[in-house]
Amino acid sequence: MIDGRDQDTSIFDNGLIKELCDRRFGVGSDGLIILLEGKRSDFRMQYFNADGYEGTMCGNGGRCITAFAHRLKIIGLEATFEGIDGKHSSTILPKEEIRLKLNDVNGIRWVEDGYLVDTGSPHFVKFVSQLDQIEVDMEGREIRNQSRFGKGGVNVNFVEKGASSSRISVRTFERGVEAETFSCGTGVTAAAICSYFHFKSDSFSYNIKTRGGNLNVSFHAQHHSQFTDIYLTGPASHVYDGSIEINP
Repeated sequence: MIDGRDQDTSIFDNGLIKELCDRRFGVGSDGLIILLEGKRSDFRMQYFNADGYEGTMCGNGGRCITAFAHRLKIIGLEATFEGIDGKHSSTILPKEEIRLKLNDVNGIRWVEDGYLVDTGSPHFVKFVSQLDQIEVDMEGREIRNQSRFGKGGVNVNFVEKGASSSRISVRTFERGVEAETFSCGTGVTAAAICSYFHFKSDSFSYNIKTRGGNLNVSFHAQHHSQFTDIYLTGPASHVYDGSIEINP
């Protein structure tokens, strides 16, 4: 995550971003986020996948950049920021938790063996049993590139119901990363919304287990396929500050 307000961010081209995200020879990450001056909000978020290309909305990235902006003293406990999919609001809660408001979802589509929904990024949601046994990298990659999802492909989420319909576990194959990511914010949001639809649940709040930690997704259902007031909540912890020399 980079504060790009007072520097030339044009140097961050596809090749450089890919190098920085490389887990063996770079800093190592699932993506790069640049904080920029906002035009109609506190700041703007520009998100790149690990493959070096600008991505669609990143839910966990939105929570993390809120914590970053607070650390930079750009915001207090409330923020509004611009993402690629429009304007978002976020709130810093106790215990390093961040609550992010996502855009409304209109429409869930059944596609042969799962659901297709857009929560700021396109997601395919497939309900499974024995989630821990799923070969996410192999099965996710095969689904992600299927022609039915078009040229851009799709993120793939494998979802298992927990002890109740409001408790689910999720594993995600993320396009752009081209591998399993340990936690995907828009992915768990898609999983929660599809769980409500799939199980004909009366719950509007879902506790979600991912390999990267626990998250909560809440929403209002206007109709079975229209959802508003969508909030993604979870921790965002500062790990370290660093610097890297970039050779021209």
